[in-house]
Amino acid sequence: MKNSDNNKPWQGRFTAATDASVEAFTASVGFDQRLYHHDIEGSIAHASMLAHVGVITDAECKTIVDGLNDIRGEIERGDFAWSVALEDVHMNIEARLTERVGDVGKKLHTGRSRNDQVATDIRLYLRDEINAICKEYMALANALIDIAKKESGTIMPGFTHLQVAQPVTLGHHVLAWFEMLVRDLQRMQDCKKRVNVMPLGSAALAGTTYPIDREYTAKLLGFDSVTENSLDAVSDRDFAIEFVSAASITMMHLSRMSEELILWSSAQFDFIEISDSYCTGSSIMPQKKNPDVPELVRGKTGRVMGALNGLLVLMKSQPLAYNKDNQEDKEPLFDTIDTLKGSLHLFAGMMPEIEFKRDNMKAAALQGFSTATDLADYLVVKGAAFRDAHEIVGKAVRYGIDQGKDLSEMTTDELKQFSDLIVDDVHDVLTLEGSVAARNHIGGTAPAQVKAAIQRAEKRLADLA
Repeated sequence: MKNSDNNKPWQGRFTAATDASVEAFTASVGFDQRLYHHDIEGSIAHASMLAHVGVITDAECKTIVDGLNDIRGEIERGDFAWSVALEDVHMNIEARLTERVGDVGKKLHTGRSRNDQVATDIRLYLRDEINAICKEYMALANALIDIAKKESGTIMPGFTHLQVAQPVTLGHHVLAWFEMLVRDLQRMQDCKKRVNVMPLGSAALAGTTYPIDREYTAKLLGFDSVTENSLDAVSDRDFAIEFVSAASITMMHLSRMSEELILWSSAQFDFIEISDSYCTGSSIMPQKKNPDVPELVRGKTGRVMGALNGLLVLMKSQPLAYNKDNQEDKEPLFDTIDTLKGSLHLFAGMMPEIEFKRDNMKAAALQGFSTATDLADYLVVKGAAFRDAHEIVGKAVRYGIDQGKDLSEMTTDELKQFSDLIVDDVHDVLTLEGSVAARNHIGGTAPAQVKAAIQRAEKRLADLA
């Protein structure tokens, strides 16, 4: 089936109309129309540069710019008719511009190609989205700091291998999440430096013969610099891959947080109560309250990681310069942006509404001999070699398992049977409070150190704002 629409900017080379099934298969306008604002901004800057260097007149530039602004209004009002036959957002807007302003609209594409145009549009779009995403990082990071302030002295079990290891403070645990998030924010801000480089002016692949001023255009669009090589500029998608890579690491972190929240909200842990606003129920079991937001974030992590793998495979065999394959970069990129931004936003809203069950956390910390390392350290201070102390405490734990007693529940006489170094002051280190307070150094879980870490965290976040 042939399509009778022959109104394409490249139609001069062709003698037959594009098959309708080919048009449908190759069109990207269904998803790349979200670039309309940045496409128009890039076109306005390009027209302004063409007038600046004398390729078009100031009057022609004004006509083009006014027409583009009118088209932006049409799109925002929902009055714009998108055409699959015109393939993409760029050709749709350009065709509509010529309809509105006449032949002068055809001059807009002087000195550029869709190859450098789309690369510019994506960078402009992604730059704005990174700015919005960084605000979401900040919101979640501040929410975590607020929790750490409230829970700097709240005792809970720390885990390794998901087994009770040592007591920690909840504030310390939440600040571990903060550290992950700050690294994510720094990665995203660093990624933006490589996004904010302008490829416009590279044209199809070799540059243009027109006397363009790329630095002038870059300044109008707020780019930090221009690309150095036209072949690389039109075919490079490293910036998109880097963004999705950074997003994948963030989603991995959010997934780890989600897993802990899911565990903690279960009846078996019962450490937290997630607000009803972020949960759903069961269609058959009336007692159920499901932590859907953490579960979905955990699930969507695979979606973002899949997008990263897809982009890497997309690019791995492409020769220079631009290839139609690159049309496939947008959907995984757009989906990653939406997923990451939505996940961060929901987490920032959910975290302040979580109820932390302090008594249950403390009771759990009393299980599993969580102060065993403290007893070993006590023996070392008394003069034992650490390996000997380790063995002594291992025997005490074995005794406790047989007797159904935690170390803190044993009498001094019971503990003395394992070492003559143990005296009455041993119980000072076997309490949960004594255990966490003893980790009183930078990076430790002592409440005093958590409070100091919060102050440093606030400063670091302010420096990144």
